[in-house]
Amino acid sequence: MAPVPARAYIGLGANLGDGAATLRQVLAELRGLEGVVAVKASPFYRSAPVEAAGPDFINAVAAVDTHLAPLALLDALQALENRHGRQRPYKNAPRTLDLDLLLYGDVAMDHERLSLPHPRMHLRAFVLLPLRDLAPGLVLKGRNIDDWVGEIRDQAIERA
Repeated sequence: MAPVPARAYIGLGANLGDGAATLRQVLAELRGLEGVVAVKASPFYRSAPVEAAGPDFINAVAAVDTHLAPLALLDALQALENRHGRQRPYKNAPRTLDLDLLLYGDVAMDHERLSLPHPRMHLRAFVLLPLRDLAPGLVLKGRNIDDWVGEIRDQAIERA
């Protein structure tokens, strides 16, 4: 009997080029990754950059059922970013694609390459709103996701 896949949540964002087209392409590529058995995506959102300059982002969250371990999934996500021309000239630079591993089942880890759950996701409307679309009963840091959404201030976001 095959092991049960883990449910991971991945934040997707792009603010260079055609962000919506990039996210649609990446979702298709995620579905084709070896070790990924299912992908479900939230609606797309448009949001202003947070702690950065540049054009608005197109954001979404994907729920991914996977047999990949957290660091192997991170490697696959970074390979997708690289294939889509991701550059890192400075912190929070505009990007063709940004993929963040937000949650991986109930795993809590603090590795030099990956912290799970993502340490700032509960502070970001561009993560919380699409994440809530996929997992409305989700509890983060001991609180329901709606409680976190209610505390978000001054972050311009709308359905794309």
